[in-house]
Amino acid sequence: MEIKYSVIVAVILVPWLKVEGAPQRICFPKHFMFGVGTAAYQIEGAWNVSGKGESIWDHYTHYHPERIFDHSSADVAADSYHQLREDVRLLVELGVQHYRFSISWPRILPMGLSNDVNEDGIRYYGALIDELLAHNIEPMVTMYHFDLPQSLQDLGGWTNPIIADYFLDYARVVFDHFGDRVKVWFTFNEPLSFCHDGYGGLDAPGANSSGFEAYLCGHNVLRAHGYTYRLYQQNYSHLQRGVVGIVLDFAWCEPATTYEGDQRAAEAARQFRFGWFAHPIFSSEGDYPPIMRERIDEISRRQHFPRSRLPTFTAEEVTLIRGSSDFLGLNHYTTYLIAQGNGKIYPQPSFKTDMGVVVTQNQEWPKANSSWLRVVPWGFRRALNYIRQKYNNPPVLVTENGISLERSNRDVRRVGYLASYLSAMYAAMSDGCDVRGYTYWSFIDTFEWTSGFSERFGLYDVDYSSASRKRTPRLSASYFSKLARTRCLPDSWN
Repeated sequence: MEIKYSVIVAVILVPWLKVEGAPQRICFPKHFMFGVGTAAYQIEGAWNVSGKGESIWDHYTHYHPERIFDHSSADVAADSYHQLREDVRLLVELGVQHYRFSISWPRILPMGLSNDVNEDGIRYYGALIDELLAHNIEPMVTMYHFDLPQSLQDLGGWTNPIIADYFLDYARVVFDHFGDRVKVWFTFNEPLSFCHDGYGGLDAPGANSSGFEAYLCGHNVLRAHGYTYRLYQQNYSHLQRGVVGIVLDFAWCEPATTYEGDQRAAEAARQFRFGWFAHPIFSSEGDYPPIMRERIDEISRRQHFPRSRLPTFTAEEVTLIRGSSDFLGLNHYTTYLIAQGNGKIYPQPSFKTDMGVVVTQNQEWPKANSSWLRVVPWGFRRALNYIRQKYNNPPVLVTENGISLERSNRDVRRVGYLASYLSAMYAAMSDGCDVRGYTYWSFIDTFEWTSGFSERFGLYDVDYSSASRKRTPRLSASYFSKLARTRCLPDSWN
């Protein structure tokens, strides 16, 4: 066991040689890790059993079903809470090296606070971790994947500075109970998504406060991440010998034209959408990206606010957060075109006005079943190279990449997406990008937030009309299994 854990950490922390050349058949390095991912709320079900507390997504889907595309909820979803061993059996069938999943904060701490630990929740995740390790599958655990305890949202959620302390308390609980077996931790998944879309938009909790609460959320998430990373380094790493990182989403932002204004706009978009969280952690100077600081400060002044809508870190917090990640977890799906905005300042705060750009996509790019997702594999290579050049080439684990399609088990287009994006990732590695592993989203079909069950990302189909939530492998599962077992892009799809 100790040798295995050392190898896993070495895969993430020890630099590799550059991938050379472009052989006829694309093969990845010997220790490159292939896996699949899911998240607790999206697959577990069992929303109110065995002592679990209410999450903001439980609350939101029950009180605002009209805001979910198909008026559904994840009360049962794929019922993975009751199908733990079946899911692990399918993971073994796939031949993956790792499984990325999340722990539900309210399943562990029903009211969000560490004075009341739910032993049934501890048993469930302990059993999942043990079952994975028994089959030589590395558990990679996300501590927060959107499902805040509703009791903490009632206190303001991520807009309340005290949330950073409560998250740290939660982190201690999961490190204490699972850190002897879990060696790869992600603190947060996509803070851009849950701050911009949840506190700034109409995802849970539906604050719809763009350019205001969204920034408060991001500020406290960064503080919580910094505190948690330092806690692990000081109190756990010497005993548990794991690594801690964060997962950021980065859709590539390509200038719409060669016009200089669009070039500047594209960089502004990259810094607002990715640098918002990447710059405080991965840059050499830390703190928010200068363009965010300058634009939001100035626009706040012109909107007659007494202070900037973007909060300010103390000098101690800048130091705390800078360098607070052993690696970067990267979610990438698609690419956007960026053009210069009209420069107009509206009295109502908004992220869009602050960023000051126009975001579109080329209508000729192939579509997915998600309105925002078009197939642009070259954007993946550019995103990885941007990270290499901008942030001193940190070790990267690709933590999500995938496509939603119409429900079908012969998903040829998904296989094509995988082949094209993996080829682009390999090219980026040949450029010198330090990519250590790849995680397909998603292992099985999931509840896709406000899109409900209308979007299918899974390698395995889930029949939501069956009592057993029957799982059926798609063509892409066979393709991914060959990839995971050989670490080479398969020549055949069947």
